[in-house]
Amino acid sequence: MSVREKDRLGGRAAIVGIGATEFSKDSGRSELKLAVEAVHAALDDAGLSPSDVDGMVTFTMDTNPEITVAQAAGMGELSFFSRVHYGGGAACGTVQQAALAVASGVADVVVCYRAFNERSGRRFGSGVQHREPSAEGAALGWNLPFGLLTPASWVAMAAQRYLHTYGLTPEAFGHVAVTDRKYAATNPAAYFHGKPITLADHAASRWIVDPLRLLDCCQETDGGQAIVVTSVERARDLPNPPVVIRAAAQGAGRAQEQMTSFYRDDLTGLPEMSVVARQLWRTAGIGPDDIDVGILYDHFTPFVLMQLEEFGFCPPGEAASFVAEERLPLNTHGGQLGEAYLHGMNGIAEGVRQVRGTAVNQIPGAATTLVTAGTGVPTSGLVLGADG
Repeated sequence: MSVREKDRLGGRAAIVGIGATEFSKDSGRSELKLAVEAVHAALDDAGLSPSDVDGMVTFTMDTNPEITVAQAAGMGELSFFSRVHYGGGAACGTVQQAALAVASGVADVVVCYRAFNERSGRRFGSGVQHREPSAEGAALGWNLPFGLLTPASWVAMAAQRYLHTYGLTPEAFGHVAVTDRKYAATNPAAYFHGKPITLADHAASRWIVDPLRLLDCCQETDGGQAIVVTSVERARDLPNPPVVIRAAAQGAGRAQEQMTSFYRDDLTGLPEMSVVARQLWRTAGIGPDDIDVGILYDHFTPFVLMQLEEFGFCPPGEAASFVAEERLPLNTHGGQLGEAYLHGMNGIAEGVRQVRGTAVNQIPGAATTLVTAGTGVPTSGLVLGADG
């Protein structure tokens, strides 16, 4: 059990720019082009130019090297560049890295980005096709030979145990899908704009891996998203109201693996997200009741329920009713099920919009948002808030 105390990063950096490409199933251009478009859009939103940037952070899975994006985007010298591992678990971690660089004076303006052709190019949902020998890949060797080849199959194991433990049916997961698609339906940027669903639609969608149906699984998307981070002081001189990074955290649990942590004592929760939750609450000095909007990583619906429970929004096994009763606005952009699958980076952008007051599905009075990154892997999270 961690005995860490409140860290000193909270409140020392802010998000000042967000930018994205369109979200599609066939972008028709390279991943580098997508990255540069998103970066330029974010800098334009921040009122900054490429020459202002001296730091960059992305995912280890991104195919666009920092120096290549810097050159293509027209940037100059870089004093900081970093990458975060574990797929979608890296999303909020990129912003934490940027905030650390800004707070320590290593960089002044840091751009976080993620771009891929994940529908028209490599499709993560197809699972493991080939893997070079590695210590990291050894854990998968206990599962792949027996047919657990895809992310959906890995999540299904924990989802089945969750339903059994709490005496629930797969309808419990449907509430998340319906909520996401409700917000996506009124978001013009969402792939499923104008296409809400019902619980009946969820129950009628085809099985992927029992107990997961098609509508429990996120999209595959082409696109790019970028985030600009600088100091709170500098942010106050820029066009948009600063969105302060009140807390940022990463977390990995005991017996942690990538999506296949099946040898833990309990499969009904997400210990890695508990690590993140404790640190976010400690640093921000707040708790679940203080959150106005939750942007929770939703590559698969069961893990949204488990996140709500890990963060203390409701007791274990009660998240489905929590969502059904709409006790917290969730994934107001439509999430990765409804808007786009950008490895969680589009969720960070929505958290920023809610604090700014510019979201399409704006929650009145939203001043504090919780954003989480990928689940089932070492992960990360943010608490974002208004300045002052």
